[in-house]
Amino acid sequence: MSQTESPHSSPARTPGAGNRSTHSPAAAKPIQIKVVLLGEAAVGKSSLVLRFVNDEFQDNKEPTIGAAFLTQKVRLDDSVLKLDIWDTAGQERFHSLAPMYYRNAQAAVVVYDITRASSLDRAKSWIKELQRQANPNIVIALVGNKLDLAGDNDDSTSAAVDDSAGAEDTTVDADDAAETEGRSRQIASATASAYAEEAGLLFLETSAKTGQGVVETFTEIAKKLDLNQIASNSRASGRSGQLNSGNVNVSMLGDGTFGADGQDGSARAGSDGCAC
Repeated sequence: MSQTESPHSSPARTPGAGNRSTHSPAAAKPIQIKVVLLGEAAVGKSSLVLRFVNDEFQDNKEPTIGAAFLTQKVRLDDSVLKLDIWDTAGQERFHSLAPMYYRNAQAAVVVYDITRASSLDRAKSWIKELQRQANPNIVIALVGNKLDLAGDNDDSTSAAVDDSAGAEDTTVDADDAAETEGRSRQIASATASAYAEEAGLLFLETSAKTGQGVVETFTEIAKKLDLNQIASNSRASGRSGQLNSGNVNVSMLGDGTFGADGQDGSARAGSDGCAC
């Protein structure tokens, strides 16, 4: 990823940026944002968040059990957000646990695999559930992953993709995993984009393997957040800090961390020890 940044470019990872800030300690105090990742098993959710938090990719990542908790701090103009990211398991047996992770979330990333048509249908089901039961102001991003497996790279406004059907919470059988290798695109960008527009969602295509489009996904989410309302809610709950709602210039502060699996977001947010 490029080491230069502008309000209209992909934000760069800048380890230690917080130490160079000229802003006051109060202005730099992070505001917590709860983000949940949802989607069918093996679409690459864990690989996406691992790329975002640690800028790495694992070819053979173990399946997610229940949910994994990760954090990443990003700077938006004069302010810092600490993203509390809940990466949920995609297996149907864990579906009943999902509400505890998307409850009170300010943002959701719903992921599908562009080489598997059924995964978009599952993503649509998650989106309907979020629209019915989640925070009414939640920002939802529909993200098509694994574009590099398709081999066409036909969307210049999006990114390219995750290389392994087993790169994330995969309990699909061996035949399904084998079929993924060399798959072609089954879900056209235009089809998913049209659905996202109709449903009022953000839409991106990404590659956890190459990193292209991953940071941009979280940048676009940040731009859509009602920052003034979040700041107001934060102050009301005793957390200081201010957020600007103008142009968003995001820097990765480079200190993402992992938390324990299967715990409620509100509990973990206060105990992960992450601070600017």
